[in-house]
Amino acid sequence: MFKRILLSLLMLAGLLACTAKADTASIKKNLEAKFPKADITSVTKTPYAGLYEVVIDGQIVYSDENANYLFLGSVVDTRTHKNITNERLAKLNAVNPDSFPLDHAIKFVKGDGSRKLIVFSDPECPYCKRLEQELAKMNNVTIYDFPYPIESLHPGTTAVSKAIWCSRDRNAAWQNALLKNVYPNNDGKCDNPVDANIALGDKLHVTGTPTLFFSNGQRVPGAVPADKLDQMLNAAK
Repeated sequence: MFKRILLSLLMLAGLLACTAKADTASIKKNLEAKFPKADITSVTKTPYAGLYEVVIDGQIVYSDENANYLFLGSVVDTRTHKNITNERLAKLNAVNPDSFPLDHAIKFVKGDGSRKLIVFSDPECPYCKRLEQELAKMNNVTIYDFPYPIESLHPGTTAVSKAIWCSRDRNAAWQNALLKNVYPNNDGKCDNPVDANIALGDKLHVTGTPTLFFSNGQRVPGAVPADKLDQMLNAAK
């Protein structure tokens, strides 16, 4: 008798698992039909409020079980005050720092260079200029600045990025542009990685600058103050 009950329970669990799988598949199919140009990476059933987590174009949104409604915003656990959405997004966006082509970046070594920071930066972006002021205060860090122009926001910035790379002293040219608004005078027609950086950023869903990557794979957008950067670099190391 007990064995029959156990077998029935196992069959029911299997049926429920198949149903859940079918639900996520149907939600994904429905959303792809409604948003044919979107990149829907995954659909996952969450343990809260009957919602399904949808990773779409590198961002997290939530869907009901029929994909009739999408919910934008963060889910916060009121017991712990943790932002569940941000924690999930941080894990999903984590990148292996060893996968970056560091020869496509402008390298700055400060102090002993023991900590590592990768930055996707647009030389015409005001927030990137602000970050560069904060980076100037840092010590004991190796910074890899990937020229990542966003032409739609700053027309002409691709040409500036290429001219910086093609300068005789590209480190000085980079800092002159971002800290002093002094730009190099060359045609930018040397062999440069700017177009490859744009393609890499698109692949990583880098949608704004500056975007920072730490040695533990953590991704952080925006101009972070130097004292906060110091804490994050130590935590990552």
